[in-house]
Amino acid sequence: MKSRALEPELEVFERHRQEWLPLHADKFAVVSGTTVAGFYPDFPSAYRAALQRFGICDILIKQVCAQDPVYVIY
Repeated sequence: MKSRALEPELEVFERHRQEWLPLHADKFAVVSGTTVAGFYPDFPSAYRAALQRFGICDILIKQVCAQDPVYVIY
């Protein structure tokens, strides 16, 4: 069974990624539901802002990049 966790947030992010790139490249977007709470220079500040605004709930914090990085762990 496929998990639907963060599905609305991921859809919002992907729908707006290209639009956000020119102004917010490499910043961290905060999205909860369909609400975009802002863009932050680093993950810790994005996390603090997300908790302050939304509390503990489904929150997506994702870096705005043209292509998502791939990490290989050996």
